[in-house]
Amino acid sequence: MRHRIAVVGSGPAGLTFARVLHRHGYPVAVLERDPAPDARPPGGTLDLREGLGQLALDKAGLLAEFQALSRPEGQAMRILDVDGTVLRDWRPRPDEQANPEIDRGQLRDLLLGPLDVRWGQSVTQVVPGTRDGALVHFADGRQEAFDLVVGADGAWSRIRPAVSSVTPHYTGVTSVEASLDDVDTRHPDLARLVGDGSVAVYGVNRALVAQRNSGGHVKVYVQFRAPLDWHTNLDLADVEAARSSLLALFDGWAAPVLDLLRRSTAFVHRPLYVLPVSHTWAHVLGVTLLGDAAHLMPPLGAGANLAMLEGAELAESIATGPGDLDEIVRAFEERMWARAARWAKITTAGLDRLVSPDPSEALALFDQVQPS
Repeated sequence: MRHRIAVVGSGPAGLTFARVLHRHGYPVAVLERDPAPDARPPGGTLDLREGLGQLALDKAGLLAEFQALSRPEGQAMRILDVDGTVLRDWRPRPDEQANPEIDRGQLRDLLLGPLDVRWGQSVTQVVPGTRDGALVHFADGRQEAFDLVVGADGAWSRIRPAVSSVTPHYTGVTSVEASLDDVDTRHPDLARLVGDGSVAVYGVNRALVAQRNSGGHVKVYVQFRAPLDWHTNLDLADVEAARSSLLALFDGWAAPVLDLLRRSTAFVHRPLYVLPVSHTWAHVLGVTLLGDAAHLMPPLGAGANLAMLEGAELAESIATGPGDLDEIVRAFEERMWARAARWAKITTAGLDRLVSPDPSEALALFDQVQPS
């Protein structure tokens, strides 16, 4: 007898979970509040790692398609001093496939494939333990019961309260995201500065990173330590005001680096929140979490990879493993908690070093991860 299963959220975690179930012929309801796949900008680029995100795609039968879309050259990393001096310039070997990049929109479309997502389905809460199972409440007043509801709905999950009272807390580091379009034609000097992958500059308690996406698009990320309300008197929708404020924060940095801000558009505030490093919960029948909903951590390349692998592993266990559904979920949670705690410790320590009073910590971290 097939169980009634729903996953809330159509990010990498939810879609990977659904796609692996679909591969095994197992029905799943994908519930997504956005009205369509392209209702919001998909975000920047992701590096999918061997043994994590790539393993998840292999379980979904999508690894070859990913390799055709991905950009191995996007692994390149250049680090500059604030005066523009090149400190590191690492470029991958032609056959380097450890962490190739793929745009989030491309990954979303790859995972969507044949899935029948229920768009515009805004979930407000899930109530476990009812006579019919876990009861999903929708914003329009409807209710629907499932044997298992998987919360893959991100940092501010509506499903998390069913298993945990913990909420994300601010790290003390804020981020502002901006963009450059058609960079190779309109800004060839900045295209050369960024190269095929990323360029990063680290100063005292602040950093500026520019990362190439496909199609000549570059994302620029400004990170700095500040109170959560640092922008109270600043209208970030006012592009010129936002630009002037950020340029003041980086006063004295090399002109080519500051040009990444001078020519960027659409500044978006993204303060960095996390869940406790070892976030766990007392198991609840009929409800579990994946990805950021379960273990929100600093965005240093691990979160999406972990989320995808978790989705793939849980789906594979449900579709192919013998045993009671609840026992399968219990065993999955124990594995997830242990692995996520290790990565949360790594990424939390990494953020402390990348946005640090001592910029040499960022360089040392790079040398540990990718020796020059």
